[in-house]
Amino acid sequence: MSRTPPRFVTRTLIATLATVAFVLSAVLFVVTLSVRKSARDGVMERLATGQKLLSALEERRAQELQSQVGTLAENSTLKAALDTYQGELRTTNPAGRQDLVATIARELDKLATRIHPDVLEVRNLSGEVLAIAGRRAGDWPAYARVTAPRQATTSFVTTSSGAVFRVASVTILLQGTELGTLSLASALDQGYADEIATLARAQTLILSGNRVVVSASPSGPRLALKPERIHDLDGPGVLALDDSEYVVQPLLEQKDPQVYVLDSINASAGPAIQGALRTMGWIALGAFLLAALASVWLSRKIARPIDTLSASLTSMTAARAFDEALKPGGQSLEVDVLTVTFNTMIQSVKAAEAERLSAYVGTIKALAVALDARDPYTAGHSERVSTVSLAIGRAMAMNDADLEVLRLGALLHDIGKIGIADQVLMKPGALTDDEYETIKQHPVLGARILRSVPFLEPHIPIVELHHERPDGKGYPHGLRGSEIPLVASIVHVADAFDAMTSARAYRPGRAASEGLRELWRCAGTQFDAEVVHALAKALPALDRSPAPGGVPPYPSPVPVALRPRRA
Repeated sequence: MSRTPPRFVTRTLIATLATVAFVLSAVLFVVTLSVRKSARDGVMERLATGQKLLSALEERRAQELQSQVGTLAENSTLKAALDTYQGELRTTNPAGRQDLVATIARELDKLATRIHPDVLEVRNLSGEVLAIAGRRAGDWPAYARVTAPRQATTSFVTTSSGAVFRVASVTILLQGTELGTLSLASALDQGYADEIATLARAQTLILSGNRVVVSASPSGPRLALKPERIHDLDGPGVLALDDSEYVVQPLLEQKDPQVYVLDSINASAGPAIQGALRTMGWIALGAFLLAALASVWLSRKIARPIDTLSASLTSMTAARAFDEALKPGGQSLEVDVLTVTFNTMIQSVKAAEAERLSAYVGTIKALAVALDARDPYTAGHSERVSTVSLAIGRAMAMNDADLEVLRLGALLHDIGKIGIADQVLMKPGALTDDEYETIKQHPVLGARILRSVPFLEPHIPIVELHHERPDGKGYPHGLRGSEIPLVASIVHVADAFDAMTSARAYRPGRAASEGLRELWRCAGTQFDAEVVHALAKALPALDRSPAPGGVPPYPSPVPVALRPRRA
């Protein structure tokens, strides 16, 4: 079912609303870009300010670590233990040295108990670790060597397990004599990252080498990020990740480890964008309402006369009531002129169509009459075949258009016999092989005649193929089964039925029941079984039997495997 195009009012409304929607979308796009830019600038400024505060905090922590390790290095008990170890190192046996190292470890544990460090370590002058204490002592690398000047300084150490430490080391002196090295380490662990994230209100990443060591976020999921993405920035900048943009700000100025704070531009711009969307939503609603009202008013004022004419034309087309002329509405001079012109055109078309159909049908009937006039024994054959074919088509529920093609094609099915010589066509006795081959040319001759007349083209398959058989033994092409058009198979059955039930010069006509019985006998080979079945259903209504008292009992239709319908 075809859909009618939108009315003028609808099209005008759609065009207006589409224009308003486009303008609002463009404005919203510009506003969104502006809000995102402002959010990006704000995030960058906030992180830059936070970076200065956090850098100052980190510097103070480093100073506190330096001060603390310097104070611990002045512990007299620890100095005495180290002095004893250094003094007796060459003379004491290995067991004695172990006792001295145990004494140093006990003194170191006492210091660790007071300050609870992550790592507290003592080494001798050759760099050998004598004792380690603290909560993270297990993560401290014994191989780590930290150069310790007389004054405490800080540095960073990354272990093989990925742990990162800030280390302050100092030389332990007793009356100007170096006894060893004391190191105090603070881990840059998850607790440290969480603290920085909370203070900065941003994502915190600690990188060492080419991997993320620790990641923390003040809220929400932690960010998964490849280090090379940040390394490519080489300083503060904007990084695109997972359909979001992040401002990246370095916290510590060193190559390894690296501490960064990140903040999402999307998260910062989200509230502002949502506010803008709400405002734009109200503006859009008002704009759409005003545009809709203006469009409906204007289009109705302009389109009412056209709409009235369009409705009249639609009703006329649906009802096929072309005999009644349209009446001018009087609302628009232009539409009234169009109505009069349309009425004139319809009358001209109707007259031309009637003439064409009359000429069309007259031509077909004239051809059929001319053919039947050649042989008085076949007079009326084409009309009867047409009638029987039409009854079969109705029994097979064919549509009206196909029935009309079938009716007129059946009238013309033997038109090719015009080209067959009289001595062959009207021969009373049996035909020779050569004469039969001549007769078999009439479908091809008929198709050739029809091809020269364009309006007869739909009937060519009937004329050319009405002698084809399901078993492929027909002519002229030897088609099989479903290769044969259904209309040609119908005319084939109707032609044979009329030939058997009509009298000829050399034999009387058979009863309709005998003809049908013969068709059933050859169904599936010479004749299409489905078509024969349809003829059996339609035959009582045709009432072709010469027997008195009405139609005799015809044989019941034989069950057959019906083939698919063909075009």
